[in-house]
Amino acid sequence: MGFSVSGSAAIIFIGLLVATGIAVPPLIGSFGSLAGAQGQQVDRGIDALNTEFGVWRATYDSTDDRLALELNNTGSTTLSINETNVLLDGVIPTPQNVTTDIAGDGATDLWLPGETLDITVANVDTKPTRVKIVTENGVARTENEITDI
Repeated sequence: MGFSVSGSAAIIFIGLLVATGIAVPPLIGSFGSLAGAQGQQVDRGIDALNTEFGVWRATYDSTDDRLALELNNTGSTTLSINETNVLLDGVIPTPQNVTTDIAGDGATDLWLPGETLDITVANVDTKPTRVKIVTENGVARTENEITDI
């Protein structure tokens, strides 16, 4: 092999090393981000599997136009009250009309396992036929039996 062939092979080899040195760090970063995202997805799935709650009571007071719900967190996941949504016949009520409390504490955002969450929706003109509660991780319960008081 002559000098020109060896020299050009060395230049190509050095070029490949430089190109690899430029391309590898972003790829490693991308794989790290992908692995982190997959880990978060698994964590969310585990939280959803460990989330369980039930509607103990749903009552409608036509005199005060008020709907009262009692929900019990029977799972092992701590839930966020602010990220728990109520739908009345498929419509989300105005946030100003919804109050929440756990054992008299209306300021807490944590709904711990074993606790009862009381939700009151004011200014409900007509008795809803269906109430749906959706938690932060997508677990939902629907109640069709709403008692008049």
